[in-house]
Amino acid sequence: MNLKKILVASSNPKKVREIEEILRPLGIEVVLPPEKVEVEETGTTFLENAYLKVKAYFERFGIPALADDSGLVVEAIAPLPGVYSARFHALEEFGREEPVPDADSANNRKLLRVLKGRGDRSAKFVSVVVLYSDEGGLFAEGEVRGRIAQAPRGDKGFGYDPLFIPEGYEKTFAEMEPQEKHKISHRGRALRKLYNLLRDCAKG
Repeated sequence: MNLKKILVASSNPKKVREIEEILRPLGIEVVLPPEKVEVEETGTTFLENAYLKVKAYFERFGIPALADDSGLVVEAIAPLPGVYSARFHALEEFGREEPVPDADSANNRKLLRVLKGRGDRSAKFVSVVVLYSDEGGLFAEGEVRGRIAQAPRGDKGFGYDPLFIPEGYEKTFAEMEPQEKHKISHRGRALRKLYNLLRDCAKG
């Protein structure tokens, strides 16, 4: 399996940039897909959705592909947002939020509204990454625990980063510099685990 060049099965530029930043120090070149592949994420788990995406991209382009499916699980409303993290605002449960100015802000608004008055604000970010090629597939999972802030803070990152305070810190992911976040993030942990699996396979 080619460890030097991997196609990222995503059309989310912020996610692609983050994956590239994490993999670059490991000596892996990240290649963007020539075009977007429409994949219906019908899975009920992060692993199922990541597999659906990576298989579709590999079959289209024939390059070893990597897909990430990740999300936030909030204890008070678990397993939500979960696999619906990117479209939590559109779920009928707890009422819909209009995506103004964007889906990320709508998701954050809805989560804060749902948690208002609740004592338990514990949460975790989960990421599952899958690498797929004609030689087979590998996957790894990473997570980071923390809590939900009372209001958004910071302008870095994306998604729920302005609301998520990781354990041992007082600042949100969106207040951290990228390299600081990557060291402890769910996606960073999952990608480093996957890299170690690939390295072990190469040795074997």
